[in-house]
Amino acid sequence: MAKTLMELKQDQYDIGKTLENINAQLQEETASVEEGSVEKMKALQEKKANWQAKYDEMSRQVAEAEKQQKERLTPKKEPVQIDPKDKKNHAFAELVRKTMDKEAVPSDIYEALGDNDTTGGNKFLPKTVSTDIISEPVENNPLRDISTVTQIPNLEIPRLSFTLDDDSFIEDTDTAKEIEAKGDTVSFTRNKFKVMVGMSETVLLGSDANLTSYVEQGLQNGVTVKERSVAFNPAPTKDAEKHMSFYDPSNNIKHVTGTDLYDAITNAIADLHEAYRENATIVMAQKDYLKIIKTLANGSATLYSAQPQSVLGKPVVFTDAAVKPIIGDFSYSHYNYDINTLYDQDKDIKTGINRFVVTAWMDHRIKLANAFRIADVATPSK
Repeated sequence: MAKTLMELKQDQYDIGKTLENINAQLQEETASVEEGSVEKMKALQEKKANWQAKYDEMSRQVAEAEKQQKERLTPKKEPVQIDPKDKKNHAFAELVRKTMDKEAVPSDIYEALGDNDTTGGNKFLPKTVSTDIISEPVENNPLRDISTVTQIPNLEIPRLSFTLDDDSFIEDTDTAKEIEAKGDTVSFTRNKFKVMVGMSETVLLGSDANLTSYVEQGLQNGVTVKERSVAFNPAPTKDAEKHMSFYDPSNNIKHVTGTDLYDAITNAIADLHEAYRENATIVMAQKDYLKIIKTLANGSATLYSAQPQSVLGKPVVFTDAAVKPIIGDFSYSHYNYDINTLYDQDKDIKTGINRFVVTAWMDHRIKLANAFRIADVATPSK
């Protein structure tokens, strides 16, 4: 049975006293001139060495027992847990501050944000972590919830998500013709754009959470506006953006007409091939929907409380950017971002406002024009 600390200390004391007595005897024999004192001195030296070894070992055991007792009596401190959100806020705030000061951003900051290209983890925009600062309203791109969004460099994908071995799936002749004309793969290009977030010195020098919230919200707003504007641009002038717009004639999206907007939308739904009709969504401006309700209600308030899907027969997504209703399977609308993102800074000398600038590359592809229809009101014949 293991001895207690008190028992070990008593043994250490007893051994120590014995060692003291041997030392005293050794001193006497060393000074003695009697015959045989040398032999006695050597015997005492050997005895002293043995008891010294016992004392040293006992001292070690006492020290070990004291350490164990101290550990038992000392309350254990739980390791400090760093909130992942606080860690991410600090990293993003440091990225902004380093960029604004024109200093190199350490690699550990990128790693904390998941922006390590070596692992393929470059996140273009981490989601907002705080709303402590009052900023402009968050913009909305309704296509974000129904379109495909990826972040793959040099992306190439098939136009159809699957085919059968005898190609009997492509019963829609218009789809077959489109694939024959455009090829069976879609290649995404890199189209550069910049998002600039202006901030004062007080924001820049403020807390990590406030700075992160303010900058991220501004970046998200800018990216959202860009995504929405290229997809719903009624008349894009830049050649690089024409293929991104549902309304550009070069995409050959079929216009379906009707005597009024309700008639045009229902005709467009019916005109879709059933492979696309089944997953179709209507994207339109709310003012156009209210015109339809006003016409259909004919003075009754019942339709105003009805769900848009029950009125038009398909899920409805509202955005004022849709100058004409677009009906189709929006999984064939695809945004792709290049993982490379550049950070820079600028300053307006007149106002003293600093700008955090993000340069990114994005493309929007309508993978199959035949998966969509544009509803249009027929012009009355004269």
